[in-house]
Amino acid sequence: MTSFLGELVGTMLLIILGDGVVGGVVLKETKSHNSGWIVITLGWGLAVAIAAYTAGKFSGAHLNPAVTLGLAAVGQFAWEKVPTYWLAQFIGAFLGAVVVYLHYLPHWAKTEDKDAKLGVFCSSPAIRNPLTNFISEVIGTFVLVFGLLAIGANEFAQGLNVLIVGFLIVSIGLSLGGTTGYAINPARDLAPRLAHFLLPIPDKRDSDWGYAWIPVTAPLIGGVLGAIVYTSLF
Repeated sequence: MTSFLGELVGTMLLIILGDGVVGGVVLKETKSHNSGWIVITLGWGLAVAIAAYTAGKFSGAHLNPAVTLGLAAVGQFAWEKVPTYWLAQFIGAFLGAVVVYLHYLPHWAKTEDKDAKLGVFCSSPAIRNPLTNFISEVIGTFVLVFGLLAIGANEFAQGLNVLIVGFLIVSIGLSLGGTTGYAINPARDLAPRLAHFLLPIPDKRDSDWGYAWIPVTAPLIGGVLGAIVYTSLF
């Protein structure tokens, strides 16, 4: 139960801060409106670091079904715990998205751009091409899990590993995120997308379910590949 709550609360905080920074940039009449991609990538990196500090001692701070599956695939996490972690991550991500909706309550009606409102909750491609979008998400999540294992193998000062993980997220966002918005996390994309579908957001568009399978399946594959390649090499 402690690990379940750790993953739930950690993932909820991840989405509050991660989707929150997107909301600040894309929604009208916020003080950070139009502050740009650098702000979003930095905000997401800090979101991951803070969430991981919060959940780390309780659950190991996976906060991502692709990380959980990748670790299980190489024997570094028990298979029987995977469903519990996934459930906690999806619930936490959904709750985090609801908090972001409430936080920006007066700004939804002020924002005419329906794609921007959807973008607060989930990712979408810059150029819609299912094959290349899928490949981008596989590559991004491969780098994520490969990088996490590499960081974990080094003996940094206590607590510093988590901050470096935040830098890894910033690096992925800056270098690889421009194609699809770098979901690299099925829970981070699917649960907030469901929240967008269910919440009474003024003048919203559809939730783009035709694309939703890519940021769910591609990160799972990329996470497993990243874990297998790292453990095979090192």
